[in-house]
Amino acid sequence: MTITTTTHLNFRGDARAALELYREVFGGEIALVTYQDAHNVQDPAEAEQIMWGQVQTDAGFHVMAYDVPARLPYEPGVNSTFVSVRGTDPEEIATYWKGLSAGATIVQDLAPAGWSALYGMLRDRFGVVWVLDVAAA
Repeated sequence: MTITTTTHLNFRGDARAALELYREVFGGEIALVTYQDAHNVQDPAEAEQIMWGQVQTDAGFHVMAYDVPARLPYEPGVNSTFVSVRGTDPEEIATYWKGLSAGATIVQDLAPAGWSALYGMLRDRFGVVWVLDVAAA
């Protein structure tokens, strides 16, 4: 069993530019998935925005980012960061979910998603937003 935590930054239309800057600064590999790529376009104007992206280096730097869709609230500095917990064992992720969900507001139920065996998002009782998922093979 392995899990990692990663800073997950939220933007409104600037995720691609931010990740490109972070790659320039830190090096490493960039990966980008648009809403179009994921077949999850709800607003055609946002089709090329980033649904999931990351920069990761062999030295250990890792940051994730996405563009918050216009249908969801977004206020920089208020909801600009998530804590992402990614693991390889669905039972382990479900156990973490159960612990974090006590007194939490569920944003997205922990359930299978098109890109993951399990994915869920919640705001814990302290106001921290957590994204938990099982890494895709």
